[in-house]
Order: sequence, then C-alpha cells, then structure tokens
Amino acid sequence: MNEILNQTILFVGGKGGVGKSTSASALAVMFAKSGLKTLIISTDPAHNLGDIFHKKIGEKKTPLLKHLWGLEINPEIETRQYIKGVKNNLKGMVKPAMINEVHRQIDMAASAPGAEEAALFDRIVSVILDEKEEFDKIIFDTAPTGHTIRLLSLPELMGIWMDGMLERRKKTNKNYSQLLNDGEPVEDPIYDVLQNRRDKFASVRSILLDSSITGFIFVLIPERLPILETEKAIEMMNKHELKIKGLIVNKVLPLSADGQFLEKRKEQEKGYLQLIKRKFKEQTLFEIPLLEEDVCSVDHLEKFVQHLQKELANTV
Repeated sequence: MNEILNQTILFVGGKGGVGKSTSASALAVMFAKSGLKTLIISTDPAHNLGDIFHKKIGEKKTPLLKHLWGLEINPEIETRQYIKGVKNNLKGMVKPAMINEVHRQIDMAASAPGAEEAALFDRIVSVILDEKEEFDKIIFDTAPTGHTIRLLSLPELMGIWMDGMLERRKKTNKNYSQLLNDGEPVEDPIYDVLQNRRDKFASVRSILLDSSITGFIFVLIPERLPILETEKAIEMMNKHELKIKGLIVNKVLPLSADGQFLEKRKEQEKGYLQLIKRKFKEQTLFEIPLLEEDVCSVDHLEKFVQHLQKELANTV
C-alpha cells in the first residue's frame, strides 16, 4: 500500500504556481470522501483554500465538506500572538523598572529575520500536538519551497539553540546555588519555560522524522525551473533528515491535446518527463494531466482526485 494512504500528517510543498493548494485540497477531499476525518491547513500567506472551497476560512477550524475541515494560519497574527506570549512568560521574572526596556527589545526582535517563521512554526507545533488524536489526516498546504524548508528545519535548529540556552542557564543556576543558596537548587522559571519549549519541539521533531506518521509531497510541473527547484529542495530536506518520497507531476499535457502548437509543447514536455524520471528515481511519481478548466471548485477537485486515485492504485 502506498505510504501516503497510511500517513497521518502530509506536508505539500513546491514552487509557486505549480498547483500546491490544488494538490493538497484534492488529497483532503479524497480522504474525506473515504470517510476519514481530515483537516487541511494553509500556511501560505497567499491563502487559496477559501477560493477553492468557496468558503471564508480563518483562524478557527471551518467545516468544508462532510469529514473535512479547513484552517488558514495568518503569519502576521501568529507573530503578534507569539510576541504577546513571550511577554507574558516574562511577567514576574523581570524587575518592574526594566520591563519597558525588555518589551521594547522584544518588539524589535519581532521584525528580525526568522521571527515570523518561528511564530508560524509555533502554531504548527500546537496544531500537530493538539489535533493529531482528533483527526485521521492532517494536510498542510505550505508556502513556496524556500519558506517551507526554513519552516520544517526549525525543530532541529531550535532544538540545538535551546540546548545551548539550557546548558548556559544550568551553569548560571549552579553558580548562584553555590554562592548564594548554600548549595541548594535555585528556582528558575525561565529554565522551566525553556525546558517545556525544548520538550515540545523535540516531540514534533520525532513526529516529523517518523515516516510511518508524516509524509512530504512536493508538486512540480514538467518544466525546467520547477524540476531544478525540486531537486534542490530534496537535497536540502535530506540534510535535515526529512525525506520527500512523493512527487505530484502536475499539468501534464493529455494525449487528446492536439494542434501544431501543442504538439511542439508535448515534444518538449516529453524530454522533461524523461528528465524527471531520471532525476527522481527515489521518489514515487504521480502524473496528473492538465485539466480542461481551472480547478476552482469541489467538482473540479473531484476530477483531480480521480486521476490521483488512478496513480495511487498503480503504485500499490
């Protein structure tokens, strides 16, 4: 049986404009139609789920179809809430005379590179830990490739950084204990906060690395730039021990497409399809034809699903 059918959590990524949201939505509809309780989550700032399902989707789980719910995570809102949470964690830990300056420094850090990704991933971590028992399938429709890789590499990077922070904090506490507290352990709420976050990231990292639970699917089209970007994405993900095992090759010209112009396009495309098969031997390929109409409704998604199911059946 293909791994995709058994994994609980699926991340769908790829270059902008190749059909990530369509592919993620089609997977969600396919699972929901089979009776599996499914949650689809958009982490792309340019959300498309609402447009595809013709429903307003926001920060709360929204029913889309029978057995299917949607959620759109807004990075700006998450950053504000993340910073607010950091400030709340510091209450009672900082002298009143210093609190305004500490808040000013935190607000400045909020605009630093990586702050938005950290806030966004914090929400993703919460969704995975809170919802994995309630839903049979959780599908993430992610932002374009580079953003997705930075996001998915955060558990490893944050884990290393937090290990360093905890070790320094432990040494500081030990010194205080010896100098001021007669060797008795000192209470350190900051250490406790750091340890809790470290444990949370470690839990999610173990879930992401477990291929029986989590899968990574990238979408590309048979053109040069998407092929090259997908190749780089696989290499970068491998460095973080995250394996992309499925590729949806979208918008392949169907045999029925005719005319001199399309014949020339098909001839060029044939070369790219051969290149995809050579380059991505370790990945399972799912070819989806270019449909006659834009995929902008559930009816269109169901046509996409039919092709996807045929491809899945061929890999069993």
